[in-house]
Amino acid sequence: MTFTPTVKKILAGYESDNPGTKTNIARILMHGKLGGTGKLVILPVDQGFEHGPARSFAINPDAYDPHYHYSLAIEAGLSAYAAPLGMLEAGADTFAGQIPTILKVNSSNSWATAIDQAVTGTVDDALRLGCSAIGFTIYPGSDNVFEMIEEIRELSAQAKAVGIATVIWSYPRGGELSKAGELALDVGAYAAHIAALCGAHIIKVKLPTDHIEQKDAIKAYEGGDWSTQAKRVAHVVQSCFAGRRIVVFSGGAAKGADAVYQDARDIRDGGGNGSIIGRNTFQRPREEALAMLNRIIYIYKGGE
Repeated sequence: MTFTPTVKKILAGYESDNPGTKTNIARILMHGKLGGTGKLVILPVDQGFEHGPARSFAINPDAYDPHYHYSLAIEAGLSAYAAPLGMLEAGADTFAGQIPTILKVNSSNSWATAIDQAVTGTVDDALRLGCSAIGFTIYPGSDNVFEMIEEIRELSAQAKAVGIATVIWSYPRGGELSKAGELALDVGAYAAHIAALCGAHIIKVKLPTDHIEQKDAIKAYEGGDWSTQAKRVAHVVQSCFAGRRIVVFSGGAAKGADAVYQDARDIRDGGGNGSIIGRNTFQRPREEALAMLNRIIYIYKGGE
């Protein structure tokens, strides 16, 4: 495998990592239809844990089967597939080596009252399953975030020691944050920066609005033009060590196809590394999902 100059530049940003970890980052960067471009499209399927099986899969019953998601990601030519332990175990042998996988090692559920997640997988599980990375959610703003940060410190250190990369989902919520504040530009950029400071190789955040939540941050944002989503993406990328860390943006709740495609254009134009998109694909019929993913990939290649 010959790395492109783009991939070499991205890998050069990870100055402390061993060859094993860089190899696993490169596996994700070089895989699929976007291989070598520096852009990624990742399929995450942890929604069954977070929202329950019916809310996640009843709209497309084929999606109850873990093999469905593996095969969708592979056929679409995606960069990686991320899921909790049981989902990956259910297809680990059938699909071994066919796509880089990310073991989501913590999860919550829709009944919980605490803004927190339980650790549900280990680095040993990731090794056993041949995963390229572990994935972990933190909730900046939650009273439990400090414990979560300590948990990912330990897990990330274990992962890096054995050559596995770390992906951090950084989703602000809790504390004094308003609902609008969870998607605010200043809050999203802060959350992305926290993930970078925690040692993430790949950072997953939500697309930000132009709202500024923190009173102490208003002055810092005065005079800036945050009117377009692409400009807001560029600020989040800047907050990830001036682009030295890979940052991808979540697809969020199901939305119309045109909105999904516009998000991809804005992420590309803002310098983001791509999309990690779940419900907006696997909740659609398979052929429709494949067509959508193919067009998203085309957009990231600069096709429209």
